Amino acid sequence: MTQPAGGDAQSFPCKQCGAKLNYDAGAQAMKCPYCGHQQAIQTTPVLQQLPGGMVVQQGGGIREIPIEEGMRLATRGLGTPVTTISCKDCGATVNVGQGERTTTCAFCGSHQVLQAHTNDQAIRPESLVPFKITKEAANKLFGQWLGGLWFRPNNLTRMAKVQEMGGVYVPYWTFDAHVQSNWNAERGWYYYETETYTSYENGESVTRTRQVQRTRWESAWGSRHDFFDDTLVCAGKGLPAELVETFASFNTRELIPYQPHFLAGWRAEAYAIDLMPAWGMGQQKMAAVQEGRCAGDIGGDTHRSLNVSNSFSGVTFKHVLLPIWIAAYRYNDKVYRFLVNGQTGEVVGKAPYSFWKIFFLVLGILTLIGVIILIIQLTKEEPPPQPTRPAVTAVAPPVLPPPPVATSTATPSPPASGKTKVPGAAPSAKPPASAKPAGAPSAKPSAAPSAKPAPTAPKR
Repeated sequence: MTQPAGGDAQSFPCKQCGAKLNYDAGAQAMKCPYCGHQQAIQTTPVLQQLPGGMVVQQGGGIREIPIEEGMRLATRGLGTPVTTISCKDCGATVNVGQGERTTTCAFCGSHQVLQAHTNDQAIRPESLVPFKITKEAANKLFGQWLGGLWFRPNNLTRMAKVQEMGGVYVPYWTFDAHVQSNWNAERGWYYYETETYTSYENGESVTRTRQVQRTRWESAWGSRHDFFDDTLVCAGKGLPAELVETFASFNTRELIPYQPHFLAGWRAEAYAIDLMPAWGMGQQKMAAVQEGRCAGDIGGDTHRSLNVSNSFSGVTFKHVLLPIWIAAYRYNDKVYRFLVNGQTGEVVGKAPYSFWKIFFLVLGILTLIGVIILIIQLTKEEPPPQPTRPAVTAVAPPVLPPPPVATSTATPSPPASGKTKVPGAAPSAKPPASAKPAGAPSAKPSAAPSAKPAPTAPKR
């Protein structure tokens, strides 16, 4: 069904030929596709400085609506005639220009699309970021992105065939909030103790010491106050969640007040996630950030058992449209999707991996590890060999026959004549001949050394 989306629907005829003007991302203006006539429009925020140095957008800027009064204060409808198309496969609801016909879904490429009722009571976008990246530039950025990927097939850039690329304004909610966070945890400090342990080296038990890390725990608590500005929550269902979350380069400072002519010639997805469910998702994002900040406030060397209690106040929201080029490419009969940020040119998407490149990388890493281990083993100093003790064999002494017993007794010879017998001197004796054992060779007895006379005491 085609109907005006809101009470102030308007069209944009060319002043020269009367044809419909479309918004041109390259010219940043309204342009006639037939005669080329261009009509300037505001595509960047106009800033003015107030007394005191504060800088604001001219004309009051973009309105931040308190979340408690959001449904009452928000403007309804898109402000221009649209036709709504719904996809049965991915669930996306897309608004196209009045009278425009489409047979495929702008998000998943499915042909299961049907014309649907246009919700003219939906909250109108408060602001948007116009497309700044043209379709040609988006294709070029996609090729550069493919060429810069690692471990992909060599022919990926040449063989990847891009299917139809379409520019879509994707709905987002932005939330501002003050957050008061109170936290408590256990703070840990490292200290070291000397530990004695026993190991076995060369079959022997060895006692050694080592330093062991311990943790001393203590209670910690604190609080902090932070302000969140333009926390983004995607409100559509057409984009894959794993790709949407990787977009990190939208600059909401370039938001300008919504004007219907920016949708001329473009598609805009209708939001599928309502305001309050989206605010619940926004709270989860803010809470995750606050938990990381509180963890940084704990101090110490480590921490555990962190509990954070958050209180939100001054919550405001905006419904905005952000530009995204959506496309798919085919490689080896398989379709891969990718997105190009229509504001900054950032590319996110999926691409096939090369099995052989990954295989040879793993093989090379394992080979390198093996070589390093081998070098360490070869250069490792081996322990010196233990000295061996020679075996000692006890040998019994030979049994000798008892010596023969003498039958006669030697008689001491008288002292030599002419010599004075000195007390204490050993008398010289000549062994008798009968003392010789039978069969023993004759030998002269050695003379006893003559003893010197002892000195006499002097006479008195």
